Amino acid sequence: MTGESSPIIELRAITKIYGQGRVAFQALSGIDLRISAGEFVAVMGPSGSGKSTVMNLLGCLDSPTSGEYLFRGIHVETLNRNQRALLRRECLGFVFQGFNLLARTSAQENVELPLLYRGEPAGARHAAAKAALKQVGLDGWEHHTPAELSGGQQQRVAIARAIVTRPLVLLADEPTGNLDTKCSKEVMELLVNLNREQGISVLMVTHESDMAEYASRIVHFVDGKIASDTASQEAACC
Repeated sequence: MTGESSPIIELRAITKIYGQGRVAFQALSGIDLRISAGEFVAVMGPSGSGKSTVMNLLGCLDSPTSGEYLFRGIHVETLNRNQRALLRRECLGFVFQGFNLLARTSAQENVELPLLYRGEPAGARHAAAKAALKQVGLDGWEHHTPAELSGGQQQRVAIARAIVTRPLVLLADEPTGNLDTKCSKEVMELLVNLNREQGISVLMVTHESDMAEYASRIVHFVDGKIASDTASQEAACC
């Protein structure tokens, strides 16, 4: 199931093999996947199904064994490590289950980190981080450290850090895995708003079917292959 417009991401016959000989393990077996700009796609599957591997490939954190990965028409599989790092820095945002915030650093300083790596001047970093925190509902919390924030607030800081660079694609790996039900719903509603209002494409790995329903499309992986690719129930009824 794909949109009619040119895909922002396209995987063609992607394979990924770890190891060699008898110990070789095929994590992905000829994956074909198209994602249009502005889509919200949930990726599901049991442990070892290949969903984390495909997210690592999409995030330019790993390279396929064979096949083609196109990002806005660019063949990512042909890029060297520095070129992949540049694409990752300029076009992708990451949200993790464990938040990955610096413990003794304020919310604003955590959000500024990607801009610091880009070499942005201090004034621009401060303004962008403050705006991103406001966007995720944390206006006034700029100077609080992670220890002074709830789990839901920490994940909001992590999302602000991911969007402060204005990425084209947001990759979220189990973003609600460490949160209670109330905070999970708040984070998912935030991701939906970023997708719909900002036009950010969102790809989310999740084990939780109720969280996957916030996406417009759900892709199930089994044994390194795509077992199904369907509209979510919410999207199908709208």
